[in-house]
Order: sequence, then C-alpha cells, then structure tokens
Amino acid sequence: MAVVKANAYGHGAVEVSRSLIAQGVSRVAVVSLDEGMALRTAGITIPIVILGPLFPEQIQDLVAHRLTPVISDHSLLAALVRATDSLQGAYPIHLKVETGMGRLGMATDELLAVIDSGRLPASLQLEGLMTHFADSDGPTTSQTEHQLVLFQKAISGLTARGLSIPLIHAANSGAAVRYPHSHYSLIRPGIMLYGYHTLPESIPAPDLRPVLTLRSCIAQMRTIQAGGTISYNATFVAKRTTRVAVLPIGYADGLNRRLSNRGEVLVQGRRATIIGLVCMDMVMIDVTEIPDAAVGDEVILIGRQGTDQISAADLAEWTGTIAYETLCAIGPRVPRRYRQA
Repeated sequence: MAVVKANAYGHGAVEVSRSLIAQGVSRVAVVSLDEGMALRTAGITIPIVILGPLFPEQIQDLVAHRLTPVISDHSLLAALVRATDSLQGAYPIHLKVETGMGRLGMATDELLAVIDSGRLPASLQLEGLMTHFADSDGPTTSQTEHQLVLFQKAISGLTARGLSIPLIHAANSGAAVRYPHSHYSLIRPGIMLYGYHTLPESIPAPDLRPVLTLRSCIAQMRTIQAGGTISYNATFVAKRTTRVAVLPIGYADGLNRRLSNRGEVLVQGRRATIIGLVCMDMVMIDVTEIPDAAVGDEVILIGRQGTDQISAADLAEWTGTIAYETLCAIGPRVPRRYRQA
C-alpha cells in the first residue's frame, strides 16, 4: 500500500499514484478525506485508505467517494453504520491499534471490547488491522519489538473471536527493511518510494535513487565589490569582488530560510553557495568561481548535475530537519513536470 499523503511527499499525489498503479500497486494511502477525494476526482479507482482522523460530519463524503477509513476511535462507528447500512454489501474498514506511538488508535482491550459489544455490525467489513511504529529507524530495536508483541496480542484476540482479517499491516519504510517479521500481509512504504531513508548507519541501506529534481535558473547577474551586501539585513558582506546570481525561488516555494549563507546549489556541475537571507521569492548565490555562469543557466537545488549531486537529505542536514520535511515543503506554485524513466 503506497503512501502518497502530503501530495506524495511533495512529488504530486495524482501523477505518483498513476505511475505506481502502472507498476502494479493496487492500493494507496493518504491521511485526509480531502486528499482521498482529490485522487478520486482525478480518476484514481483503486482502493484509497484514509490513515488520518475522521469526524462524523465527513462520513457521507467518505462513503460517497468509496474511501476506506482507518478507525482509530470507536465513537466514529455509529456514524459509519448509519451511512453504510443501506448499501449493498459490507463497507470495508481498517481498525488501528495503539501500541506505543502515543497518537491515533485503540488500545487492545478497547478494541476487543468494541468487537465483544457488537458495535461492528454486518454492514461493515473488517478488511484491515494496523498499527504504526514509533522507532523503526532508531538506533535500538526494543520499542519496535515491544510494539510488535502488543500488535500480535490484538491480532490473536481478534482471530480467537473468529474474525478473519485479510489485510494486516504495520511496516512503514524503515520496518519494511529492518523487521521482515513485521511485513504481515501488507507493508506501507512512504519515504522510500521517493528515494530516501532514515535508517541508522548500522543497517545496510537499500539501493535507493531519489526520483525528484528541484531546478531553477539564473534570472539576473550582478557584480558587487568588497564591502557590498546582499539581501535583507546585510547578513552577507562581500570580502572580495563577487559575482552574484539571482534565482527566482524562495521560502514561499519551500527553500528553507535556514539555508541562508550556508546552503549550496549546482551550476554547470559546480557548487555555488547561497549568500544573504533567502527571500520569499528569490535567493542569491555566489558564482565568482564559475566565470561562465550566465542568465538562463540551469541551477540544481535538489538533484544531479554533472558528476555532483545535492539531495534532499543534504538540505535537511543544513537546516536541521529531515528529508521528509524538505520534500513536503516544496510549494504548490513550483510546477511539477513528469518524465518516464
């Protein structure tokens, strides 16, 4: 079940879903009702699972768009029963077990009490059971192993009550690699679909290639003398005659302001440093050591140019975050263009 939430981690949920379906993926997951409805409206017909919280007033739209809910709170069941009672056939749902993430889900005892109380009527089909790991990419294994024990207790409790669960899933990207015994009948890769991982160095990394390139171009060139300043608040003061290139991309497009005076880009296959504060719509780079740099030249912010490469993980390291946030931050006004591999 491919995770395409947050606009497919910034890559474009509709096109990514279409590409994954063409590769044989038969189920995708998003986090919100709106994300699921957008995929349906775009013509995505395979099962779409809503991982995030839902509210009673959203149930009619959920059912109208044939979206599969993950039920994390038993109080939602009554509204779901009312909305599906008149449908032909049982409506599929997944139940979420809270095993240690401390976020969404029902504790095992609560989940079993729901089953024993008869609050899961024939109009609802228990298609899936899931949990979510809190530390599958951490340095130790103890928390994940403990979560697996708790999850197995929930599975055993349901099967002992005669319930058949077609889809049991727990493994996110990290667990898919690190904990083969967590695969069950379905895994939920997210960040690894896009070419990144957060596994510790002690774990052999899978052979991943980032699928996204973030590029801009030089919009204007200027030369400033020693003592000249760049951008707001004069945080960059030239120590020499400096050739400056202006790029039409800024923090409104997802270029983190923490890259000011420290990030790097690629121009003609060579690295150039970001100078001055990153602006809302523009950023400046030092191309003094790239004498042929000119207006219109391609600039790579994420991706490969020549023999060098800058990844989202590099930007994340420079800004004190993770590749997830760097990718998700790429704004909607940045056009996405898709090329078949």
